[in-house]
Amino acid sequence: MQVRIAADAPLEVRAGALVVPVFSDGKLEGVAAALDAALGGVLTDVLASKEISGKLAEMSLIHAKEHPFRRVLLVGLGDRAAFEPLVMARYAGAAVRSLGHRNVGEIAVALPLEARAHAAACASFAAEGAITAHLDTTIYQEKPEKPNVATVVTLLAEGFDAEALTRGVERGIAIGEAVNLARRLALTPGNDMTPAHMAQQAQAVGKATGISVEIHDAAWAKSQGMGSFLSVAQGSAQPPAFIVMTYRGDPSSKELLALVGKGITFDTGGISLKPPERMEEMKYDMCGGAGVIAAMQAIGTLKPKLNVVGIVPATENMPGEAATKPGDIVRASNGMTIEVINTDAEGRLVLADALCYANKLGATKIVDAATLTGACVIALGHAAGAAVSNDDAFITQFLGIAKPTGERYWQMPLYDDYTKQMKSDIADLKNTGGRPAGTLTAAAFLKAFVDKTPWVHLDIAGTAYVDNETAWQAKGPTGTPVRAFVALVETLAGTPMIHANGAATARASV
Repeated sequence: MQVRIAADAPLEVRAGALVVPVFSDGKLEGVAAALDAALGGVLTDVLASKEISGKLAEMSLIHAKEHPFRRVLLVGLGDRAAFEPLVMARYAGAAVRSLGHRNVGEIAVALPLEARAHAAACASFAAEGAITAHLDTTIYQEKPEKPNVATVVTLLAEGFDAEALTRGVERGIAIGEAVNLARRLALTPGNDMTPAHMAQQAQAVGKATGISVEIHDAAWAKSQGMGSFLSVAQGSAQPPAFIVMTYRGDPSSKELLALVGKGITFDTGGISLKPPERMEEMKYDMCGGAGVIAAMQAIGTLKPKLNVVGIVPATENMPGEAATKPGDIVRASNGMTIEVINTDAEGRLVLADALCYANKLGATKIVDAATLTGACVIALGHAAGAAVSNDDAFITQFLGIAKPTGERYWQMPLYDDYTKQMKSDIADLKNTGGRPAGTLTAAAFLKAFVDKTPWVHLDIAGTAYVDNETAWQAKGPTGTPVRAFVALVETLAGTPMIHANGAATARASV
């Protein structure tokens, strides 16, 4: 899909539909007011009839065949006083999903007057929302019943800072395409999404953006002492891949941010086999890794001045003849021994060696993301992911950066009690501490492998994919944590575009 800006007068734009915003106060301003006058008060009549109240993503379609835009789609923006740039992703996304499925190919989008104060951020979200709205879960259907035919979205720039809109659209396209990459990777079933295929996708990103990509095999992992990672891989007929993507945005700096993502391309649970019900969803167990690969694509496109390494330990977790057994003891690359109590607690095992490797590369900050625990879904549902850290300043900074992107994370504690739960009688650690506080004992396990490096762990088990669609995005994988990862990199590089109030922040040290 193409997203562009144009200086066309809104009432003269030629398109399959003109999208116009309306707030819940029902007051028509800007393009909406001018359009209402041109159409003889039709918009006023629609609002008076209560067909639409202006709630976020509410929609009402009006045909206007005597005008060059043919149709008008009113889209609600919610409370005017609560407007923030993020709303534009919902606004544009709802329009693209509604109109694209109604056989409208070219869509013109009018921006609310409130967007003028934060034109770049609003344009970024509008472009991101338009692109992510276009992806459906039907990628394996030869003839989808109602394909989204939208091809061009034009943001109308009259009265706005065109240069700021252009910058915003460029960023929004990069973010939207990265989010969709993560979602497509997650949608791909396990018979196609093998560790090798995941590695190929990382290589394709590297080729397109100039990022250095190294794909390491099991022999290399063994030479690095990655017994924890390999213990998960050894039950599968598919060879593992340890993916390392390196972006040097500031070669003169020794600072290095590591993004680490769990890449279990299919998780049966291993010998500790999962119940069959909904096991097909375990193709999504690589969403953290997909998010890292996709975020690195956006980073390579946007080119912030920061050094970033993306690490994805990719493997299946299968109950093959060589599979790790409950009670086995494995050794991670930092020398720590781990008693495997439950082979279905495998994500932390692959992350352990990945976190050690991030430190080996000299990471000065680490963020990992993983669909790690069902306990996280019990605690937070699908409304937010859990965030746990060994560094109060870093997690406070991260949460402040992530919130305005639309990705939700809730900080949870990392008490010594949870570390004690992970002590083994026979090894240094065990890989599960039982049912109580499962999300936090998993985080306590991971903490043992980051040493003293400032680190944030994101458990995205409840937010990486969802069962229900929204007006602006299809059900299924969400692209979490791409948006937060990229916003973090931009802020650490001193070039943020998205912030809570739409304003840029001062440069933050890594």
